[in-house]
Amino acid sequence: MKTLVMKFGGTSLADPGKLRLAAGRVKAARRAGFAVAAVVSAPGEVTDELLSLAAEISPRPPARELDALLSCGELMSAALLAAALEGMGIPAVSLTGAQAGFLTDSSFGSARVLKVSPSRLKKKLAAGRVAVVCGFQGTDRRGNITTLGRGGSDLTAVELAHALGAESCELLTDVKGVYSANPALVPEARRLKAMTYAELERLALFGTEVRQLRAVRRAARLGVRLHIRSAFHREGGTLVSGKASGRRACLSLYHGPSGPEAAVVSSGLDADLLVSAARTAGAVASRREKGTALFSPGGAGPVALIKELHSSLARAGFIGGPARD
Repeated sequence: MKTLVMKFGGTSLADPGKLRLAAGRVKAARRAGFAVAAVVSAPGEVTDELLSLAAEISPRPPARELDALLSCGELMSAALLAAALEGMGIPAVSLTGAQAGFLTDSSFGSARVLKVSPSRLKKKLAAGRVAVVCGFQGTDRRGNITTLGRGGSDLTAVELAHALGAESCELLTDVKGVYSANPALVPEARRLKAMTYAELERLALFGTEVRQLRAVRRAARLGVRLHIRSAFHREGGTLVSGKASGRRACLSLYHGPSGPEAAVVSSGLDADLLVSAARTAGAVASRREKGTALFSPGGAGPVALIKELHSSLARAGFIGGPARD
């Protein structure tokens, strides 16, 4: 049986209704013939609430104790999602990072995964159960709980997908995929069907909190196929792999050392045409860095620049994608 890793972000697990929706997505994947390992983040704003609580207790809580505290959010999600699945008649079991086989170094707050030994998890899958794994956490060689840094559940999902030889690693969140710009700023932004690891990494570097940067780099290194899609809708999302054909541009608002800039991550586009389209929008080319063109606002504000630059690039045929959703 093929294995699918499905990672659910905190906004997808924020209340009982959303938890049941997540369980429904897992159930549908099971009906499609997959053995499912679900990786979960802490629900809603729980991680921030735990950080605030720790700050009230101590201005500088010990790093070891802070990791132990923060790991509790994922425990909540895993137990609740497993319970929701059981309520739907789907056998499920929740597993901590340690129980799922995640061994890390002792860098509390930003631990590095050393090894994943999923033998216990594989037995659960072979027995027909859904394994609901706490993301963001593992244990070091001394048995201390460690965490993988902000957004670390993405890294958990990528490492687990590789260890299990999964067909795909689905990253389910409150957006329908990766867009040519932030739809909240640019209503005309279009969802991309596909992109490369390198493009997603550059977006993560320059202002777009699409995915954890460490997770994207690890997926590229391991060759783990990513599928970024909505937890609440059935649209196709965005596939991320080593290759993606066609030409496209994605824009993000980058707060650099010299102030707000528009970052344009592009593929298959002529640099001179890109600069010309940007000039039409009133943008001033500032520099190119790590395969990304950066433009300063000129006389316009940064948000206005993003909108105008997106329109100019769309007219020039640089903005593609299947739909506005």
